[in-house]
Order: sequence, then C-alpha cells, then structure tokens
Amino acid sequence: MSKVLRRYPVLVALVIAALFMVVPFLVVTVNAVKSPAEYSQNGPLSLPEGLYLDGLRDFWERVDYGQKLVNSVLISGSVAVLAAVVSVLNAYAIGIGRVRGRTWVLAFFVLANMLPQEALVYPVYYLSKEVGLYDTRLSVIIVFTVIQAAFGTYLLASVLGQFPREVIEAARIDGANKWQVLWRIVVPVSRPTLGVLLVFFFIWTWNEFLLPLVMLISNDNQTVSVALGVLQGQRLMDATMTNAAALLGVLPAIVFFLVFQRTLTRGIAVGAVK
Repeated sequence: MSKVLRRYPVLVALVIAALFMVVPFLVVTVNAVKSPAEYSQNGPLSLPEGLYLDGLRDFWERVDYGQKLVNSVLISGSVAVLAAVVSVLNAYAIGIGRVRGRTWVLAFFVLANMLPQEALVYPVYYLSKEVGLYDTRLSVIIVFTVIQAAFGTYLLASVLGQFPREVIEAARIDGANKWQVLWRIVVPVSRPTLGVLLVFFFIWTWNEFLLPLVMLISNDNQTVSVALGVLQGQRLMDATMTNAAALLGVLPAIVFFLVFQRTLTRGIAVGAVK
C-alpha cells in the first residue's frame, strides 16, 4: 500500500476525493427509497428491503416540484447564457481593446465578485421594489447575471489579454471590423473557456439560496433550492422525505454536469495546454 501511495500519489488523491463525493450521494439515494420504519429500525447505513417511493412522491406534491424545476432551469440557463455574453463583451473591451485603467477595472470586478450576498440583500430588494420587479424571475436573472459576469469578465480578460495581436491585426487588414473580429475570431478561439463558464454559471446559480429566498416569495416563482427549505424548522423530521428532497434537489445539477462533462474537460485541458 505504501508503494502505491509513493508511486501514484495523484491517482490515490483522486480516488479519495471521488469517494468523498460519491459516498454521501449513495447514502442519500439509499435513504430516499427507504421507508421511515426501516430508517428508524436499521439506521441510515442499512440497505433498503424494497423501493419505498412515497417520500419522493410526497415531496414532489408538497412543494410542486415540477414548477420549481422549471423555474430553476429557466433562471440558471438564462443566467449562464447572459453572463457568458456579458463576460465576453467586457473581456473583449478590457483584454483586447486595452481600455484605460485596465488594472483598476479588473480590480473592481474582483471586488464585486468577492462581495458577500448578505450585503446585497437590502439594496437589491429595495431597487426591485422601486422598479416593479420584486417577486419576478427576471429580477433574479438580472442580479445573478451581474454577479456571475463579474467573475467571467475577470477570467476572460486575463485570457484575452494574451490573445495573439498578429491574428487581430491580420483580420483588420482583411477588412474585419471590431464586431467581426469578436464573433468570428475571438469567440471561436475562446469557445472551450466559454463552455467551462457556462457549466459553472449554471451550477452556481442552481445552488443559490439566499437571494431567491428573499426575492421570490410566490410559490409559483420559487426555485428548487428554496423548495428544499420548506422541510426545515419542523418539530418532527421525516428522514425519508428529507433525503428524497436532497436527491431531487441535486440530481438535475448532476445530470447537467454529466451531459456537459466533455465540454468542461476539454475547456480545462485547453487552458492547461495554453
């Protein structure tokens, strides 16, 4: 065993990390299809004697999970696309356009990304009330687009700052204007990085809880993460329903990650080679 650790330290570390991620998911899945009586009698680590789906069904009906799923997909997908577009436009101006005060602009985006969401709750709540967007999905989309685009701008500006100037100059000599250089040269070359950002933006927005909880008070507008909160604060805890809620809450994000895993891997590999 010690020889394996010395010879393949990275592989061992990856296996351990995978176990830390997979084992909790397996425990939640097993307990989600276990009856409350089995859970109380045999504990959370025992295997179920059969498939008990009442917990999944009860949670689905209790919170109207179908509507919450649609809201989360709509908000997360919109934020991912819009934040990526805004990041490209900002990074193109900063990284390639070389705007004045580039360092200070990037520092501003870094500070904006580090600002805790607790500090944004009241200003965002007040402004959304003033413009009539409170308790709408559009308000959450706008807020998270700005938040995610701050990180995307910082990352892409660093990447585009190293973009070969010869390629851009050659395109301009051929008659391409700024928009053509952006959409026909810069965006295709940066597609792997944009793919990584799209995946991260979607998952990060999917997992957000505080701002959707404050901004979306109507049951028809709430997201999956907010729906999971309705199970808290009860005097009696239904362990089966709690695990079913956790499974339904994380499963769509895992499916999305697996679908776009190749895009994420390709983007990280290209960034490592560069």
